[in-house]
Amino acid sequence: MNAKDRLYDAQVEAVQDFVFDERVVRVFPDMINRSVPGYALIIPIIGLLARRYAQDNSTLYDLGCSLGAGALAMSQAVRAENVRIVAVDNSPAMIGRLGEVLEAEQTPDRIPIEPICGDLLQTSIEDASVVVLNFTLQFVSPGARLPLLRRIARGLRPGGILLLSEKIRFETDLEQVLQTTWHHDFKRAQGYSDLEISRKRDALENVMKPDSLRHHRARLLEAGFSSVHPWFQVFNFRSLVAFR
Repeated sequence: MNAKDRLYDAQVEAVQDFVFDERVVRVFPDMINRSVPGYALIIPIIGLLARRYAQDNSTLYDLGCSLGAGALAMSQAVRAENVRIVAVDNSPAMIGRLGEVLEAEQTPDRIPIEPICGDLLQTSIEDASVVVLNFTLQFVSPGARLPLLRRIARGLRPGGILLLSEKIRFETDLEQVLQTTWHHDFKRAQGYSDLEISRKRDALENVMKPDSLRHHRARLLEAGFSSVHPWFQVFNFRSLVAFR
């Protein structure tokens, strides 16, 4: 059963770097929905876009899948024939829980999902038509991001897409302050205290390194994608589709 996110409330004595462990798995659905504005809309749109661009006899990937929300959305929405979905995450706790969800919810009309516990930097991308990086790239070491995107681009078929969602940083201090302030207002409206917001920020500081939108666009083009188009933004959260 999913629990309410109280990982950074007053009962926590010391704040450690954020880790996708069993504690996070238990509260993750509540955490992500209360922390990322629009997340509940992003997931079904991933399915919608995957339905349009998934190609017959291809593979769909959800890299850094956590509990597999993107993979599940594609499984329900895609109508292409003879496709498979590969969901990869390096957290054993996340993949273990995803396996339980798949076992409980698997139905004949859904595309099968193959959960893999592994490093997405070592995952082969082959004959793909859709790849999802949903709030994942920001946790990849900055120096490894371009090589990863190049490998994804090489593994995508012509006409294939990368669906990328990220927390972004802004080019000016004023914009950064405004967007961060509005995001924190959102989190307060979801019931987080100022202490929880501060502690979560401290926990993520060393493990999540956002890039600017301009940086994302330039890097995707350098990696081999032909065009990049935005499809969602709320505050400092942005979603893009990059075409191979």
